[in-house]
Amino acid sequence: MGRPGRPGAGAVVRVALMVTCINDALFPDTGRNVVRLLRRLGVEVDFPQAQTCCGQPMVNTGYLDEAVPVLRTFVRAFEGYDAVVTPSGSCAGSARHQHDLVARRSGDEGLRAAARETSQRVYELSEFLVDVLGVEDVGAYFPHRVTYHPTCHSLRMLAVGDRPMRLLQHVRGIDLVDLPGATECCGFGGTFAMKNSDTSIAMGSDKARHVRETGAEVLVAGDRSCLTHVGGLLSRQRAGVRVMHLADVLAQTEPAAVVAS
Repeated sequence: MGRPGRPGAGAVVRVALMVTCINDALFPDTGRNVVRLLRRLGVEVDFPQAQTCCGQPMVNTGYLDEAVPVLRTFVRAFEGYDAVVTPSGSCAGSARHQHDLVARRSGDEGLRAAARETSQRVYELSEFLVDVLGVEDVGAYFPHRVTYHPTCHSLRMLAVGDRPMRLLQHVRGIDLVDLPGATECCGFGGTFAMKNSDTSIAMGSDKARHVRETGAEVLVAGDRSCLTHVGGLLSRQRAGVRVMHLADVLAQTEPAAVVAS
C-alpha cells in the first residue's frame, strides 16, 4: 500500500505508540525509549491501552479469518491519531501491506476503508524521525563500536533505505562499521524459525559470523525479533557482542558532566 504525502512536523498533533507484541512482552524498555526519544524531540506520545497484535503471525501462517477481529481491534485502538509510530519494520509492514488483504477477506467494506485510512498513518521509527519530523541528529550519544543489520521487512517491504544509518551516523561518540552481507536475511522470519529450524540456524550463524568479523561491541537493528534470534546465537558463541534496538541507542544522551566540560 502506498504512502500518504509527507506531513509537516507541525501537522503532527496526536501520535500513538504501537509497541508490538515482542516489545510489550519481553523488551518493554524499547517501547519506553521510543517515548523518551520522541518527547525529547517535542512530540507528545499516547499509548492506547486497547492495542493488541498487528495480526502478522496469523496472516503469515494463513489464518486470515482469525486475523479479522485483530484488525478490528487495531483500527479502533489507533483511530484519530495523526501518526502511529512503531519500533518494528515488520509490524509496520504488516499494517501497510497485509491489513487490506485481511479486510478484503472479511467482506466488510467499512473495515476495509478504516484499515486503509489507518495503515497509511503507520510509520516505522526511522521513517517517522527522518520523513515526518525531518531530523537526523536526535541528540544521541553512544561511545561504542556498532554495526547495523537492516531487517528484511524494513529493507524490502518498507524500503526505509539508509534512514537508520543516517540516524546512527549522527550519534555522537559512535564508531559505526559496515556489516558484511548486511542485506542477507538473518533467518528468523517468525514461524519460519520454528518450521525450518535447521535453515534458520544456518542463516543466523552466517549473520553472527559477519557481526563478529566487524569487531563491533553492539549489533543494532530495527526489529527485536531479529535481534533476539541473532543475539541468542552470539550469546551461545560467547562472542561478547550485545544487541540493541535502534530506539535504545537513539534514546541515549551524553552525561551531563561531559556536556558541562
